Amino acid sequence: MKNKRHAIQKRIGMVFLLVCSLFSLLVLRLAWLQLADGDRLKEIAIATAGENRANQSPRGKILDRNGRELAISRMAKSLVLNPSKVRTEDKEQLAAELSDILKLPQAAIREDIDTGGVFVYVKRRMEVDEENAVKELKEANNYDCLELHDEVKRYYPNDTLAANLLGFIGTDDKGLAGMEQYADDLVKGEVQEDDLLTDMRGRPILGSVFSAAQQRYKGDNSKTIVLTIDSNVQFIVEQALDKAVADNKPQAVTAVVMDPKTGAVLAMASRPTYNPNRFWEAGSEEAWRNRAISSVYEPGSTFKAMVAGAALQEGVVSPNMTFYDPGHIDVSEKRIQNWNGESFGNVTFTDIVKNSINTCFAQIGLWLGGEKLTAYAEKFGFGAVTGIELPGEEKGILFAHPESMVNSDVATMSIGQSIAVTPLQLVTAMSAVANDGVLLKPHIIKQIINADGSVYRENSRDEVRRVLDSAVDKTLTGLLEQVVADGGGAKAAVSGYRIAGKTGTAQKINIQTGGYMDGHYIASFCGFAPVEDPQVVVLVVIDDPSSGAFYGGQIAAPVAGDIFSQLLRFLHISPSSDAFAEMDKDREQRAAAKKPPAVNDGKVRMPDLTGMSIRDVSQKLAELGLGMDVQGNGLARSQSIAAGTPVQQGQSVTVTFSP
Repeated sequence: MKNKRHAIQKRIGMVFLLVCSLFSLLVLRLAWLQLADGDRLKEIAIATAGENRANQSPRGKILDRNGRELAISRMAKSLVLNPSKVRTEDKEQLAAELSDILKLPQAAIREDIDTGGVFVYVKRRMEVDEENAVKELKEANNYDCLELHDEVKRYYPNDTLAANLLGFIGTDDKGLAGMEQYADDLVKGEVQEDDLLTDMRGRPILGSVFSAAQQRYKGDNSKTIVLTIDSNVQFIVEQALDKAVADNKPQAVTAVVMDPKTGAVLAMASRPTYNPNRFWEAGSEEAWRNRAISSVYEPGSTFKAMVAGAALQEGVVSPNMTFYDPGHIDVSEKRIQNWNGESFGNVTFTDIVKNSINTCFAQIGLWLGGEKLTAYAEKFGFGAVTGIELPGEEKGILFAHPESMVNSDVATMSIGQSIAVTPLQLVTAMSAVANDGVLLKPHIIKQIINADGSVYRENSRDEVRRVLDSAVDKTLTGLLEQVVADGGGAKAAVSGYRIAGKTGTAQKINIQTGGYMDGHYIASFCGFAPVEDPQVVVLVVIDDPSSGAFYGGQIAAPVAGDIFSQLLRFLHISPSSDAFAEMDKDREQRAAAKKPPAVNDGKVRMPDLTGMSIRDVSQKLAELGLGMDVQGNGLARSQSIAAGTPVQQGQSVTVTFSP
């Protein structure tokens, strides 16, 4: 038994030595593979089983000021075909089945299969039902040639609402117009890349311990943009524009609504428009344009509101100052006449603004001079971009060298010609009038919110400069209120509310020749309400109406009136008292009392004008009921009718001025 036990122990010892030897060899081999040959083997393993996967987060939302969704995204699947993996016997069946699911021509899918290579997009950003059907098809038939890749699909829940403002995105989640383009770097989805090891079926191995160390992030995006736009206000404006298009059959229509106390844009709309969900169906790029910032035009008489403000600020006029309107004047061989071709006779400055009298505004412009007139235009924000958060903004056109302007340049600029503005510039300038003479920078982004809900940036009131003294601005507001209460802008009036504004009518410029186009006009109205506490500024621009009427007071003012009517009620603004109920009852009596005395048979004696300034000559002739044609600049040197000559009231005299 002792010998037998010894033999067993000996065999156990030999087995133990053998196991230890094998384990030592295994350890040595493992050490060799890990230390000496580890890098090479690791590269082989990663090349064989490694895979880089990119996960993209959705594009950030665009919301209105109240949180209503204007643009949203979801992660959709795009179908990718690997033609090299398509089995020959499956080609026809695969093409037929995909055609039925995706509603694409079978021939087009067969062409993708026959293209060869390893990567072909069959359809990008499929709908949910298409995704599910493709997944079932792939699993049921073991189609390894089909792959589903994540991509962002953008939706605009309100279709055409604010389309020209929002813009749209193209392939690769890139914004191509409007807010989508401006804020592309902020709202673009975040890409997260993972390097991981997969098994033969593409499944991650134990969560791929390597991925945690090799995970890479690109960007800090997917932010939410909160606009200053109010969807309800935007809808009211667009509804009014659609009616204007139906009534006037114009080439285009633009409208902007702004809060004058903050510079926030509450609505911005253009026609023609498009559906950003199907932007490729727009027909032309013209439908994509945001005309409020990219369209420049001669403002016509709406610009007179700024000219009147400049004249009041400089003290060259007062509301009750008397003028004589001859119906037309000739300035440097350029004839300027009134919109109706007639004379208004003896008028006050209040009447000039209310009736938009061209001849008198031209005279006022000459009193101010080109340099001062241009300086005030620049103070009101014309000739430079406003800096609003949108791409493609134009800066408009002013005279580059105002010191070189001739009299005809000054006179035409005074009536809103020979310069060009954008709708946004004009509504911003009128907002300065509504804001006690202080110009604000307009903005359309209220807030930018990070993906985690924290605030990235917030915009608020941004004061640019004071343009008019408070007292002057109140006087100008009173004049503009009479335009709507009892002047050319009467069709913008809303019963029970005090509204101030100015109409405008301008001939369109022929881009090819540089001259004006006969029978083609731009009609506009810009105003604010309520006068006692302005809450909204409204601009309506109707480009080239073809229904017959073309004056701003005829077709643009009623559209603005419709918008005012709905907005004032929507904003729960209480009606105003009628400030003009008892005003100017004796206007005719007072005008008659100021009528200059006649020599006989309605004639007056021509005064000696030599050495007088343009302003003094104009005022002197106005007191006598005589008109004036201006030649040159400086002081009066000669006159076409000799001093002391009896002349009929209403007659014009040509006065030559020189430095």
